[in-house]
Amino acid sequence: MEGEEEASGAVIDEIYSNGGEEKRRPIISGEQLDIEAYASLYSGRTKVTRLLFIADHCGNSSMQLEALRMAYDEVKKGENAQLLREIVQKIDGRLGPNYGLDQAWSESVDRKAEQRKEKLENELNAYKTNLIKESIRMGYNDLGDFYYAHGAVGDAFKNYVRTRDYCTTSKHITTMCLNTILVSIEMGQFTHVTSYVSKAEQTQEGLEAVTVAKLRCAAGLAHLESRKYKLAARKFLETGPELGNNYTEVIAPQDVATYGGLCALASFDRTELKNKVIDNFNFRNFLELVPEVREIINDFYSSHYASCLEYLGNLKANLLLDIHLHDHLETLYDQIRRKALIQYTHPFVSVDLRMMANAFKTSIAGLQKELEALITDDQIQARIDSHNKILYARHADQRNATFQRVLQTGSDFDKDVRAMLLRSSLIKHEFNAKNSRKL
Repeated sequence: MEGEEEASGAVIDEIYSNGGEEKRRPIISGEQLDIEAYASLYSGRTKVTRLLFIADHCGNSSMQLEALRMAYDEVKKGENAQLLREIVQKIDGRLGPNYGLDQAWSESVDRKAEQRKEKLENELNAYKTNLIKESIRMGYNDLGDFYYAHGAVGDAFKNYVRTRDYCTTSKHITTMCLNTILVSIEMGQFTHVTSYVSKAEQTQEGLEAVTVAKLRCAAGLAHLESRKYKLAARKFLETGPELGNNYTEVIAPQDVATYGGLCALASFDRTELKNKVIDNFNFRNFLELVPEVREIINDFYSSHYASCLEYLGNLKANLLLDIHLHDHLETLYDQIRRKALIQYTHPFVSVDLRMMANAFKTSIAGLQKELEALITDDQIQARIDSHNKILYARHADQRNATFQRVLQTGSDFDKDVRAMLLRSSLIKHEFNAKNSRKL
């Protein structure tokens, strides 16, 4: 008991310390996103997609032009002429003549694409005539790769799915599932992602560790998109270190830390946060890549809410430029803040709203509105003294409740014993038998 009281006292001391002097550890500044460093984390089509997303949402002309310039350079390395035209239209001549529409390049790519497509279709038809399953599978797979490289993700999806009927080994099935998952994420069809993750996990032979890590990430993204934040957190937390830089066409290791950390903060209780996040050795490797998220989690668990919320505030502008987090950030931030308010008030019988407002770096009026909403939703069992600015907890009287339960249990036992005695007395005197003979 003494140990528990000391631990509880330490938590309370930490909570009260929020209202005191500034934290000794410096808070990171909300630096502008380093687009070049950010883009270097990704490869393939997702790199361009993320750069275009930044250009569309950053609201800063210099950042926008930098993102468009990098997207243009990246597309010129590939074969997607249509995407280049779209980027040139967005640039609108603002980057000079070197970033205009390269008509010769576009025509060359289109011409080669037409020839390549015709060749692949002829080869596939020949394979179908010969009824060679492995060759047909490879033919559909090559067509899928071709369409994906040229930006026709719908046609790529169809061809990847058609390889399923010609898969002869577990490895073939896994490859088909990963290809389909990749295209489904590009298309935003996350129901397909969930379905094909499940198919891949059901393969008879054991999956390689890196494949399992990829499937965990894909499932996490699908749950994040469907706003199932607790399930998303679990999937990201289960991702093994084997992932490394092997899935940069979809997600970077830094994203695993950010997505998993924020979803865990928004949905896990204090025990889960400790056991599944802070003490998770594998996930700790991901968190080391994003120290800001690691500090946010540690501050939240240590009840340093002012520091935690300040970190979150500084990261917000950059996180809003993330293609997967953008639509969920406000909800996640709101849930994290609500959990912090609930956790702050939990140990106390009464809380001074002035001190609490100082701890959360907000106004008393704003804090009061937040607490009123939590009380209305039954998230906090308390009442507010608006005049004296004090929150009074309405903790249940445990002693009285236990006494009432004991009395009720004794009463129930007394009734059961009387009923048994009555039944045994009736049987002993053959009351039922005598009654039936009279009838």
